[in-house]
Amino acid sequence: MARWMMALPPVIFAGLAAMFYVGMQRENPGELHSVFIGKPAPVLPGTGLPGVTQLTDADLRKGEVTVVNFWASWCPPCRAEHPVLNAMAEKGIRVAGVNMMDKEADATAYLAEEGNPFFALATDPNGRNRVEWGVTNPPETFIVDGDGTILFKFVGPLVGTDYEKRFVPALEDALK
Repeated sequence: MARWMMALPPVIFAGLAAMFYVGMQRENPGELHSVFIGKPAPVLPGTGLPGVTQLTDADLRKGEVTVVNFWASWCPPCRAEHPVLNAMAEKGIRVAGVNMMDKEADATAYLAEEGNPFFALATDPNGRNRVEWGVTNPPETFIVDGDGTILFKFVGPLVGTDYEKRFVPALEDALK
């Protein structure tokens, strides 16, 4: 009985090695696939910040491509990408925001300090709606087609080579 148990560790190792090898042969092994691509954007939170236009589901279905950014004032990567969002808005790209798990006063102060790139904004103070969008941690950014269909999801800050190689071309394709 002990002999077959001695064979068990090498068999388990070989199985794991085969699984990892097959996984690495995918077209882009580092890419996180989203089940939301090609599907209608989930419902948005019904809350917002005082003095800022409330983001609604209808805003995502007005015939224009929209960049939807999930962010928080306490999030260092969100702060790092904020100048990129401001630059997008200055170029005329529709940038919408969903502030998540943040205090209203902190979010308002942050936008007053750093500028508000969002044409409209929703808040998700308890993080309930972020789950419906498949967002784990901020920042995460979606490109939404004019009919409300999610075209692309980007996890992480909109900075660096990953942003330049994946997000920028996806946004350019969507805007064509």
